[in-house]
Amino acid sequence: MTNFDSLQLDLPLLQALKSKGYTEPTPVQAQAIPLILEGRDIFGSARTGTGKTAAFALPLLQLLSNKQKVARHPRALILAPTRELAQQIADSFRDYGKNTRIRHTVIYGGVSQQPQVDSLRRGCDVVIATPGRLLDLVQQKHLSLHAAEYLVLDEADRMLDMGFINDIRRICEQLPDQRQSMLFSATIPPDVKKLAASLLQNPVSVDIEPDFTYDTITHEQVYFIDKSSKAALLQHLVKEERIDRSLVFTRTRRGADKLVKALASKGIMAQAIHGDKSQAQRQKALNQFKSYKLSMLVATDVASRGIDVQDLSHVINFDIPEQTDTYTHRIGRTGRAGQNGIAYSFCSPDERMYLKDIQKATGKSIPVATHPYAGVPGIESVVHKSPVANGHGRKQKAAPVWHTQKSGRAGRVRQARQPA
Repeated sequence: MTNFDSLQLDLPLLQALKSKGYTEPTPVQAQAIPLILEGRDIFGSARTGTGKTAAFALPLLQLLSNKQKVARHPRALILAPTRELAQQIADSFRDYGKNTRIRHTVIYGGVSQQPQVDSLRRGCDVVIATPGRLLDLVQQKHLSLHAAEYLVLDEADRMLDMGFINDIRRICEQLPDQRQSMLFSATIPPDVKKLAASLLQNPVSVDIEPDFTYDTITHEQVYFIDKSSKAALLQHLVKEERIDRSLVFTRTRRGADKLVKALASKGIMAQAIHGDKSQAQRQKALNQFKSYKLSMLVATDVASRGIDVQDLSHVINFDIPEQTDTYTHRIGRTGRAGQNGIAYSFCSPDERMYLKDIQKATGKSIPVATHPYAGVPGIESVVHKSPVANGHGRKQKAAPVWHTQKSGRAGRVRQARQPA
């Protein structure tokens, strides 16, 4: 069996991994680390929970350490779409690089730029940044990218969805032509392929598909319900099943705020995370959630990128996502590291088409759950033979299932403890 010792990583990195309890690499780490150490460009398809951050952080730390020099200008640039993901990547560089002399700086908007400028003036090897603030500092001449030998674009599809394509191109114009580049994306639409073709030189494709069936770990159910009753259903489930750790997804920022207020009126404390919140507000809510001081986060998809929470028992799709890949990303945040997880989806009549697309793409039928609120009429169902366990290990009664034609295989997720 492959272990980190066999990947030609230096002792300081192996010691840092050991202190975190990591001994065996995930498939993406086993594939990507040797290729990056060889100097190859990487084009990776990476879903949540595959250990992707360590797959590029570990070899970059080693490459930079082997060419240690006084860093007046950053030698590696990592771009991320959101503040939360940038901070998560920075935390990984801190943890894995604690036995090295490699210094990093994290840069994002929504906070004062002065501490970031001060850090850059002291010198750093790695800059981890969101595109907007990075360009601001480059334009103000607080930062030069002419010495960057390595470029990583993380969550490239989300960056394009957020309209960062022009910013990315402007940033890349500041980089030297001779560099090693890595692009990771959860999905590979045509615009991501086009971006990869413009940035990468003879890249190696690293397919970071999870390799065990996620429905053996994540139990899914769908509730057919009118939109006006969704908040009441969520309150009912939280109290009935004693859900004490959940991530709830809404489609809009306004919807997230409205839901938090509705829950508070019933004595359920939650916080919203979305783009209208300041970085301080978002980080405070996330820290409270991670430290178990807050039992529920309500998030939009953009803001949720980078949220990596251990022991998350429930993911709840308050709104059904329009994209199948978004659904897979959401539910992949529970049932991690071999633990059981629950994924509930609230489907109103106008969202049925999205649910059908999800079931067709994943090749499976999601069991339909009963509830005390008015259901949606006219749904054909049969009894689902496999009872679904709730968050406390009890078996629920068999639920009807809404059948769709199966197409392909369900996505798979690795069942192993893995670095973020």
